[in-house]
Amino acid sequence: MTEPRINDRIRVPEVRLVGPNGEQVGIVRIEQAMKLATESELDLVEVAPEARPPVVKLMDFGKFKYESAMKERAARKNQANTVLKEIRYRLKIDDHDYATKTGHVTRFLKAGDKVKVMIMFRGREQSRPEMGLRLLQRVAADVQDLGSVESTPRVDGRNMVMVIGPHKKKAEVKTEAKAAKQAEKDAASAPADGGSSETVDATVSTPTDSAPADTTADATTADATTADSTTADSTTETTPADVTTPADSTTDETTPAAGTPAAAPQA
Repeated sequence: MTEPRINDRIRVPEVRLVGPNGEQVGIVRIEQAMKLATESELDLVEVAPEARPPVVKLMDFGKFKYESAMKERAARKNQANTVLKEIRYRLKIDDHDYATKTGHVTRFLKAGDKVKVMIMFRGREQSRPEMGLRLLQRVAADVQDLGSVESTPRVDGRNMVMVIGPHKKKAEVKTEAKAAKQAEKDAASAPADGGSSETVDATVSTPTDSAPADTTADATTADATTADSTTADSTTETTPADVTTPADSTTDETTPAAGTPAAAPQA
């Protein structure tokens, strides 16, 4: 796309002038239009060169180019190009390989892409095209919830080809994926906020809950101290009885001291 002519590059005697806010000024001489552009510190841009006279507008051309580039970039970013994927089957394919390849077809259709299903014939298999047709019909039946046959099976050299198109366009699939991703983010952020509030509540209520426990512990300690004092008093009272014994006193009085001669027996 060629850039429009601006300012001195506009070489016509008269133009239809449009103001910066879209107001219609009318048909004026090019000199007058250039004077107005200089006074307003804007550019004179030719927006409709095929008109008679050409239509020009007062605008900031640098800002206009920047906004146009951003719009084109956003359009390319949101553009969804459908891609043609290709899956190849053998005529004599076992169940496991068939399930694997059909899973790929399902994944491509869910992503909004078309799928080209190809049956490859080898040797004498080329004489049995009906077997390839039955295999393609089986694939189409297995993925009928996600796509439909756009191109009926046809023989292409040694191969048989069929094209399956998705029910949903790729743009719709991308929109749904973005919505689901945003919903997951919202769901993940909600419990985190609730958890922080619960933690704050628990922290605030902790001193109130711990006060009775401390009081109970102090009371228990005081009771234990009282019990120990009572036991000590009981032990102190019973000690003299154990020390003083009549038998021990008698023994001490009748036993002679060491080194003293025994008394003579009386007649």
